[in-house]
Amino acid sequence: MNGHEQESFQLPKLPKGFWKKLIIVGAIIIVIAVGYSMFYTVEEHERAAILTFGQYSATEGPGLHFKLPYPLQEVVILPAEKTQKVHIGYREVNGQIESVPEESLMITGDENIVSADAVVEWKISNIEQYLYNIEDPEKFLRNAASASIRSVIGSNKLDYVITDGKTVIQTEVKSKLEELQLQYQTGIQIIDLKFQDIEPPEGEVQQAFKEVTNAREEKNTKINDAQRYTNDKLPKARGEAQALLENAEGEKKSRILNAEGDVAQFNAIFEEYMKNPAVTEKRLILETLEQILPNAKIIITDQGSDTVNYLPLNELLNSTKKGSEEE
Repeated sequence: MNGHEQESFQLPKLPKGFWKKLIIVGAIIIVIAVGYSMFYTVEEHERAAILTFGQYSATEGPGLHFKLPYPLQEVVILPAEKTQKVHIGYREVNGQIESVPEESLMITGDENIVSADAVVEWKISNIEQYLYNIEDPEKFLRNAASASIRSVIGSNKLDYVITDGKTVIQTEVKSKLEELQLQYQTGIQIIDLKFQDIEPPEGEVQQAFKEVTNAREEKNTKINDAQRYTNDKLPKARGEAQALLENAEGEKKSRILNAEGDVAQFNAIFEEYMKNPAVTEKRLILETLEQILPNAKIIITDQGSDTVNYLPLNELLNSTKKGSEEE
């Protein structure tokens, strides 16, 4: 029985040349795998860092590329042309916002507590520095941004931080964050930094500061309305004043010209008067009578002789009147 058991456990005989074929197939598989690993594709928003014996040697752009097989060369593909975001003070999880108090709560310069949430937009600017100078780029960036925010907010008062100073603080924080990237040569470029909220912690204090903020906004609104009213009325008033000045100037010039004309006329009459006072005097008298009595009939006689002149004025006037009526 033992003999039969031994026979049942004997290995089947392999076909002739099996091991040779197996080695050839394995070699073909290895060649195909190595050949496949020598080609790689880079997308439009990506860049490829070529590592030769573990050291950075080159950067490749989009397209199909060739490299030496591993372990001679290795490729690390990074989204170098893609703008990425890091959230400070909160996280987005499945479309829901979750607060991170250890990042958002900060102390102001007047020892008040404020909650600040921000988002940092960044991209890779130097692949070699990005790969070798920092171990966890996103963690470093979050810590650097949080430190920059705390530094700037800690040097300002709460009232300024949550009202008029938000834009100024935002610019200062971005500047400090950029300085840190240059100092540590992280290969990260800061595109933008924006605060989502800067407000006191929830509760009565927050409500009180919201009322203060609303009052400031209402004040600014009224100031803007008053400025718009001023801008509307002031040009009109200036235009009307200018028109009055121009009219007055025109009236002044007109009166001056009239006065100069009257003076010239008087001087002309005076010169004629000096030449012959009697004639000028009679002419002036006649002109005056014509102005005073425009419809009067004026008859001039010569009284130089001693005889009495008889002149039937009434008859002459009546006959003249009848003649005119008959015509």
